[in-house]
Amino acid sequence: MVDKTIDEIIEAIKNSGGIISTIAKRLGVAWCTADKYIQQSEDAKQALADEKEAILDMAEGVLYGSIQEGNTQDAKWLLATKGRKRGFNEKIDVDVNGSLNVVYLDKQDENI
Repeated sequence: MVDKTIDEIIEAIKNSGGIISTIAKRLGVAWCTADKYIQQSEDAKQALADEKEAILDMAEGVLYGSIQEGNTQDAKWLLATKGRKRGFNEKIDVDVNGSLNVVYLDKQDENI
């Protein structure tokens, strides 16, 4: 087995979506070997983290585009996750006696 250079590893990480099996295939090695290469280099670890952030940014862009096109399901999901601080979330109250009361709240429930 020939060790890969850091430049080869970082090049394999680019546009991989942060998927180790994709990186391994590009390097021509097993998944565990690709992971080992990455874990041995701070630069490779950072490149992988950057790639994972880039794919999340891309997914957010698609989500926002979908919402702009009027997709209410995507809008509800975004509000339930990123809109939690504005009250768009499912709240779970746990009684000290161990009983569980699940309350689903959204904007239309405010007057109940």
